[in-house]
Amino acid sequence: MGSNRLSRRNFLKLVGGAGLFGTGILAAGCSGKTAGGKGWIPSQYEGTGNWQAQVKGRIAIASSNVSIERNDSKCILCGQCIEVCKKVMSVYGSYELPLKKDIPCVNCGQCSLWCPTGAITEKNNITDVVKVLEDQNKYVIVQTAPATKVALGEEFGMEPGSIVEGKQVAALRALGFDAVLDTCFSADLTIMEEAAEVLYRLKNVQNTLPQFTSCCPGWVKFCEYYYPDLLEHMSSCKSPQQMLGAVAKTYYATKMGINPANIVSVAIMPCTAKKAEAKRSEMNASGKEIGNEHMMDVDLVLTTRELARLIKLKQIDMTNLDNQEYDSILGESTGAGKIFGVTGGVTEAAVRTLYYYATKKTPPASLLDWQEVRGLKGVKEATVDVPGFGTVKVAVCHGLKNARVILKQVREKKSPWQFIEFMACPGGCIGGGGQPKSAVPPTDDVRTARIASLYKMDAQQSKKRLSYQNDEINTLYKEFFQEPLSEKAEHLLHTHYQDKSNLFTAKKDL
Repeated sequence: MGSNRLSRRNFLKLVGGAGLFGTGILAAGCSGKTAGGKGWIPSQYEGTGNWQAQVKGRIAIASSNVSIERNDSKCILCGQCIEVCKKVMSVYGSYELPLKKDIPCVNCGQCSLWCPTGAITEKNNITDVVKVLEDQNKYVIVQTAPATKVALGEEFGMEPGSIVEGKQVAALRALGFDAVLDTCFSADLTIMEEAAEVLYRLKNVQNTLPQFTSCCPGWVKFCEYYYPDLLEHMSSCKSPQQMLGAVAKTYYATKMGINPANIVSVAIMPCTAKKAEAKRSEMNASGKEIGNEHMMDVDLVLTTRELARLIKLKQIDMTNLDNQEYDSILGESTGAGKIFGVTGGVTEAAVRTLYYYATKKTPPASLLDWQEVRGLKGVKEATVDVPGFGTVKVAVCHGLKNARVILKQVREKKSPWQFIEFMACPGGCIGGGGQPKSAVPPTDDVRTARIASLYKMDAQQSKKRLSYQNDEINTLYKEFFQEPLSEKAEHLLHTHYQDKSNLFTAKKDL
């Protein structure tokens, strides 16, 4: 074995794993065959532990992956990562070997949720955040996604679904952030743009219906990998994370009198794929606006789990903090923005505003409690009558294996829908790969508790439940964007996608 000699402990782990998966998982050098099996390349299994370079029985994670990483010394070859990647995400095993250029990974991080030993985790950005918080020359803003508000408490012994929105704001201020903003604000902004886009397509471009949602970066990358021929159906709207980042370094910077080059934009997300999304080459609209294309809209992303670790590191007593409010300008939100964190929530929020756009009337009460798009069923369908447009058919899907069922119909021109919501993770963002590991593997009980709390925040705690009622959103349009789909809105709030199918060979029989 040379310098890669296994320790006795790791040898026993390896043998134990062989009992589960067969002797095929044994490292190279023991069998005389190519390590890891036909078609695998060394960089797929780079790690810092004592494992051989290539080992079967676990998913491949490249060292260049900006979302997730693996500590090989903790891996017991249990195969849980393969289980979720193959059966829920339908990524593992969906490509031919040998690979061309890329290890197909949608950055969803579900493998980190399913890993029982903590061998797979999100890529750690805590040190980076601490560094900028200590830099007196930086103005550090932070935004928090809706799903974090009903999950963060679990890291501090609270019951799943505990609403900790106000405590989270207080904790972030205690950490030293200069401004605490709400991603639910930009969820409302996303709805204003996305509903306008649906209306435009209904009126003008029937051939690009159905319109796909674009809030989930894991889903977006999945479509770029496996269904690039359908990218014209993807909404051009950026995710709420990226919209807020772009607005913060343009409109907000001007309003506050801050040099955007001194702003560091941090996002607290339930999602590991958000780390990759922030680094996409297209996500520098604010930089282009001021003539600095190297400046990204969002600089750093922490998962819910990372924020919990940072709070503990700084010895902040989360449970005893008094509730605080978000900062103004980019801090107001409606109930529609809060339900973005659940499967079906984007659809429900979008249709509420679509109805208003089309009729100039308040949507009926049934659209404020739209049960057909709620719940954990993998694929949901619903219809809504919109005066002037007739019956609009929608579909809601979570889990990328379920997505393949719907996409097959779209590809075959058999889709009955005009609007389709896709979320990579089971349950939507509440079940994101960066959420607390309250159960391994994650359970529907935990997901259901988080979902119920977001609907409670919408129906019981929000004074306004419709995105177009957000006063700060209306001021933003009046002072900056003028109207949805304006030229400036197209520049800062919309994006384009890439055909990534040439990076590997997808199996044709999926």
